[in-house]
Amino acid sequence: MGATTVADAMTTPVLTLAAATPIDEAIRAMREAGIGSLLVIDSECSPEGIFTSTDAMQAAADDRSASGVTVEEYMTTDVHTTHSDTSLEAVTEEMIEREIDHLPVVGQEGNVTGILTTTDLVDHLSTEGSEQAAQVG
Repeated sequence: MGATTVADAMTTPVLTLAAATPIDEAIRAMREAGIGSLLVIDSECSPEGIFTSTDAMQAAADDRSASGVTVEEYMTTDVHTTHSDTSLEAVTEEMIEREIDHLPVVGQEGNVTGILTTTDLVDHLSTEGSEQAAQVG
């Protein structure tokens, strides 16, 4: 059995949207999907930003969550990415060090293939721990 990789824990498919999407639509999509982030992609399906529940809260605090305000005004543009074949251990360390909760996963050409979140990591560790306990018991 090989080392655990990002592919073993990431979420696919990932919900994406354009930067010009109104914030109220983005918030509705997150709520309906039960997720805390949406990837903002360009025409090539490459990540250009991420819009999180924290960004939505900031827009609400600024009293700017109306449909005329776009995701582009609140999204994070300094987006770090990873690849599906990267060691999960290395990515976890990077996420902790950089305080990243949502890490887009991209293919060789830079297009979005999934997302790795702190929730994904906890779920993976929980499942892995349960499987190991079952093997011992």
